[in-house]
Amino acid sequence: MPDPASRWGYRLQRIWLTPLLRALFKIGLPCLLAAGALYTHFSQPHVRLAMEETLRDARNWVEERPEFMVHFLAVEGTSADTAEVVRRAVHVDFPVSSFDLDLEELRRGVEALAPVKSAALRVRPGGILEVDVTERVPVLLWRTRAGLKVIDLDGVVLRDVGGRREAPGLPLAVGAGADRAVAEALALVEAAGPVAARLRGLRRMGERRWDVVLDRGQVIQLPEEAPVRAFERVILLDRAQDLLARDITHVDLRNPRRPTLRLAQHSLEELREIRSIELGANVNE
Repeated sequence: MPDPASRWGYRLQRIWLTPLLRALFKIGLPCLLAAGALYTHFSQPHVRLAMEETLRDARNWVEERPEFMVHFLAVEGTSADTAEVVRRAVHVDFPVSSFDLDLEELRRGVEALAPVKSAALRVRPGGILEVDVTERVPVLLWRTRAGLKVIDLDGVVLRDVGGRREAPGLPLAVGAGADRAVAEALALVEAAGPVAARLRGLRRMGERRWDVVLDRGQVIQLPEEAPVRAFERVILLDRAQDLLARDITHVDLRNPRRPTLRLAQHSLEELREIRSIELGANVNE
């Protein structure tokens, strides 16, 4: 009868010869013991504090090296006035490590400025923080109840002005909602062509359509749909028949199917007088 002890010894020997078990005892167990010893050592408060201080000193040593320090601010791509506004908005105490600069946050702060449309920031060699600005371009003078404001193509208010002399060359628009239709207003100004010198401004009506105001009190009332095309038709009529040189106060195109002309008061009185004379002559006949 076989000896049970020899049978168990044989089985244990076969198990020990398996690669997985041999690797577990030769590599896994020593590593586990070493990890436990390291954890026990580094979990002690004084050891952990010493390590944190060492890492902090090493980081400071790297970040404060001269090649990583920023000393100057340069604002590019904009006017002197806007550059000064940007410099005041960039709250950075120089010199500063480039690792301590949050360029994304600084960019958002610069783009929040009214004169700035977009901005890009980078650290240039030589320790220079460069802010490349795309400035908003003033295109229209907008009169509101609060006063005159200079706005750009997106309708963003750039600054307040005391009068038209402070914004020479900019067309004038009046009325609520004009800031939301700047592109259309500029298209009307461009279409004015031969009567551009007579143009006094544009008036936004009901936040949905435009009146073109000329000198001598003449008003061209444009429709809500395709106002530029309607205005161009008036300009063509003026070229062909001197329409706007006549005693007309209003050209009403609000209903494209039924355009209407309104004469000046004295012209109406003269017309009535002529008609009354003609009517009397017909009666006498």
